Amino acid sequence: MNQTTASTWEQFQSLLGKIKSYHEAVGLMHWDLRTGAPKKGAQGRSETIGVLMTEAFRLQTSEEMGNFLMYLHSPSVFAELDETQQRIVAVTQEEYDRSVKIPPQKYQEYSELTALAETLWEDFKEQSDFAGFEPYLAQIIEKTNEFIDYWGPKATRYDTLLHMYEPDLTVEKLDNVFGQLRDRLVPLVEAIKGATSEPQASFMNQLFAKDQQEKFGLFMLEQIGYDFEAGRVDESVHPFEITLNQGDVRITTHYMQDDVTFALFSSLHEGGHALYEQNVSPELAGTPLGEGASMGIHESQSRLWENFIGRSHEFWMRYYDDLQQHFPEQLKDVTVDEFYKAVNRVENSLIRIQADELTYNLHIIIRYEIEKQLFNEGLSVSDLPKVWNEKYKTYLGMTPPNDSMGVLQDVHWSGGNFGYFPSYALGNMYAAQIVNTMRKQLPQFDQWITEGNFVPIKEWLTENIYKYGKSQKPAEIIKRVTGEDLNPDYLADYLEQKYKAIYGIA
Repeated sequence: MNQTTASTWEQFQSLLGKIKSYHEAVGLMHWDLRTGAPKKGAQGRSETIGVLMTEAFRLQTSEEMGNFLMYLHSPSVFAELDETQQRIVAVTQEEYDRSVKIPPQKYQEYSELTALAETLWEDFKEQSDFAGFEPYLAQIIEKTNEFIDYWGPKATRYDTLLHMYEPDLTVEKLDNVFGQLRDRLVPLVEAIKGATSEPQASFMNQLFAKDQQEKFGLFMLEQIGYDFEAGRVDESVHPFEITLNQGDVRITTHYMQDDVTFALFSSLHEGGHALYEQNVSPELAGTPLGEGASMGIHESQSRLWENFIGRSHEFWMRYYDDLQQHFPEQLKDVTVDEFYKAVNRVENSLIRIQADELTYNLHIIIRYEIEKQLFNEGLSVSDLPKVWNEKYKTYLGMTPPNDSMGVLQDVHWSGGNFGYFPSYALGNMYAAQIVNTMRKQLPQFDQWITEGNFVPIKEWLTENIYKYGKSQKPAEIIKRVTGEDLNPDYLADYLEQKYKAIYGIA
């Protein structure tokens, strides 16, 4: 690299670092808003977030950034850069091209609106007041549609949003893989309904002290390798993981005193996200590549630790005694096999984050279809509760008794995260395909889980996925790691094998 290019690269990195600093400050404010900040400060905090995000946005779309990218993208200079540097330029260029089309004032209005809406959502959800939340949601959707117009719609308007979370993902591709998955899972759900062997779970309907749940959850996070010196655990209405920097990766959970597994599985889920972020290569820290490749790949890791490991029989063979020690009275007469089957029972539910592994995917398909209607078909915001309830009746045979358990149950739309939900089902599919490969390459995979030895599993994931951060696209990662493109059959095979065994289905 010649002296001019080296000097330009150093200045380019400095600008990226300044943008990252703004994002870290905003991230800390978002974490605070959702973990106990005074409600009366929400409006003022939202305005502050809007100002800081707009400053970062101005830097991202500045003439200085444009000149850096023009220079670094020139063929002779680009050839001087190594592979990682070229990827940084490409990712930054894509963000610049997208952002530069949005007027800064529009961006600030949107940032303030979503920051406020996320905070207010908690109250509207608690009061089951969709009518109160509707004006905010309508504005968010209106502004999102404006942004789509600025960006220029892809094949469909919703494709534009999908690309934000999963590069190159399209409605056409999703319709195909979701269709294949639905065709395999619906008959399995029907077969389970007719099964004569059903897990007993009455012992789950007891009170489980919050302080003991918290102790066990922290113990399990330590077991899987979450670095508490580079993170912390707090409580929030809706569990989440947030990366402020590689040395500060925080997670939250939510405790339910009548459900001993909710906080545990949400902790393992968010812990999976955190393991990914804590183990990106230090060389990528502070760059646009120092984060997960996509939301789908990210969800593959949260679902892998929560479900493929945390809900496995091998996991409970190792950790059920520990759980019993925390709740000796509630679980004294329950065997490990009974507990394993209970936490894997299939039952249609109204709440996505409480759903079993099997029907969870139907919750995602419902949201996917509604989001397509919102942006491709012009579904009115006022009709959302009605459409939501109809789809739950169709897919799960249940109708929410109120909007808190229905259309208001998720925080995502209040933050403008349209196109995010499909990532969860993609994550399930990616995870199944990755675990299939791990079992081939690591014959001791199941034995290690039985022993509570997660070090070699975490090391394999770090070596094959975590350390690369965003330096590779999702499709490239799956093809490199598993040797083939995304294949929904791995998830369907896994679910069929697991649940036929649990329910005694031939």
